[in-house]
Amino acid sequence: MDFEDVFFKTRDNIELNAWFIPSPKARFTILFCHGNAGNISHRLEKILFFHSLGCNVFIFDYRGYGLSKGRPSEKGLYLDTQAAFDYLLSRGISQEQIIGYGESIGSAAIIDLASIRPMRALITEGAFSNGKDMARYAFPFLPYWIFSLRLDSENKIRSVKITKLMIHSLNDEIVPFKLGKKLYDAAPAPKELFEIRGGHNSCFFDSQNILKERMGDFLDKLIK
Repeated sequence: MDFEDVFFKTRDNIELNAWFIPSPKARFTILFCHGNAGNISHRLEKILFFHSLGCNVFIFDYRGYGLSKGRPSEKGLYLDTQAAFDYLLSRGISQEQIIGYGESIGSAAIIDLASIRPMRALITEGAFSNGKDMARYAFPFLPYWIFSLRLDSENKIRSVKITKLMIHSLNDEIVPFKLGKKLYDAAPAPKELFEIRGGHNSCFFDSQNILKERMGDFLDKLIK
């Protein structure tokens, strides 16, 4: 599988590293926002998954991850995702060809982008409503206000009018299903909640066969 190892800069002059994986006669380009753990080199199986569906894949590392410069921050997360989107536009890829995909915290990044920039569709996996809700769940004995990350996807998604496919495992042990459902309930139509099973980091692979069928249908409908 061919790929391009590319570097681009954000508005605040941070250099980021990314891979662009082209697909012959690609239907769409997946703008891939990965989760907190690891970097782009740890997403090979998902890259292959989207590539097999006839899509280009553009996956980048946020500042402070992999070969990208800088230090991680919530503001940086959003700036990095905006820069990745702009990079795709600079390659001649239109907004109508871009599908945003975010896993876990990457969902917060792609929802923020979709709330301010037009794209064809949005796919989230293991997304959560906001940082405060996650703090209450993950650290129930600490006051939620001590955490600096807002990650307020619940409010931002209210303005995202494009087609949305929201994937969440019923037995996710890190981001509970109820937080994904809360986010889904806040989202306007058109939308679909696709329930799968498996752990937070394994559900995509545990449910890969049904996901491939569902995502194939999702992409087909976007073309019609």
